[in-house]
Amino acid sequence: MSLAQQDGGAGAALPDAQTNHPLWRFAPEWLRPFVQLARLDRPIGWWLLLLPCWEGSALASAALHRAPNLWHLTLFFIGAVVMRGAGSTYNDYVDRKIDAQVERTRNRPLASGRVSPRAALWFIVAQCLIGLAVLLSFNGYTIALGFLSVLIVAVYPFAKRFTSWPQAILGFAFAYGAMLGWTAQTAAIGLPALLLYASCILWTIGFDTIYALQDVRDDAIAGIRSTARLFGAQVKLAVGGLYAGSALCAALAAYGSGGGIFSYLGVAAYVAHLAWQTSLTREDAPPGLALKLFRSNRDAGLLLFGGFLLQSLSSIG
Repeated sequence: MSLAQQDGGAGAALPDAQTNHPLWRFAPEWLRPFVQLARLDRPIGWWLLLLPCWEGSALASAALHRAPNLWHLTLFFIGAVVMRGAGSTYNDYVDRKIDAQVERTRNRPLASGRVSPRAALWFIVAQCLIGLAVLLSFNGYTIALGFLSVLIVAVYPFAKRFTSWPQAILGFAFAYGAMLGWTAQTAAIGLPALLLYASCILWTIGFDTIYALQDVRDDAIAGIRSTARLFGAQVKLAVGGLYAGSALCAALAAYGSGGGIFSYLGVAAYVAHLAWQTSLTREDAPPGLALKLFRSNRDAGLLLFGGFLLQSLSSIG
């Protein structure tokens, strides 16, 4: 292990990062801590924030018998990347002392002192300004709905201090895009959007419980609460129940938006993927397996989105 890796130097990749990611490999040394703060070397985070947006947008397109709105999909991509970065930086700012006590997170830029709290705050502001520009590109209803999500994001970093369900708070925040994707095209909340939102909330609690299995030992020492600790030996059953609820809500959302063979095929593929994850989930899952299962949720979300996307293309008329 190099000195940089031992002391959390700017050249050190974090344990769950993609060290071969171009944004990490080609970033100058001074920029690398900010790449880490924004989780740009861990793209799974923005994927999981983006997919509910894309699913909501594609579901609305299918319900309205329209082609997918590629401009909206592009805006949601930009917004997800920068707002995931802003949220992660804010989370690290709040948790910098706790992160220093956890083996997996002690080398994060703020916890290790490689980025000052003041610099992190300015970085949050810069990312939020880009996110604001994206949000203002949508209709007034979506803009108002988007501003409300800030309240959920602000609460999340503190949730682990007072509840064993911080994953639920994360779910409400990460799944929010399901409603934004829908309202960006309809300028109104519909039952399918609410059902998809519920589906994505349950999905997020499930996959973040799997992610939290990596830190159960350190979290217990630091006094950090999580659903992984709460469920304990029943984690497979709990994750399976959460995923089953997510699948049911997704199926009802598809039905409520007009159904269609491709929508149902997307739901079926989503169900199969979640069932595979559940079969491998257990309390003593090695960190590598937990991380693999967590990251695989990009594919689960893409399967559901793909079904809705194909349905929208097939129903143009």
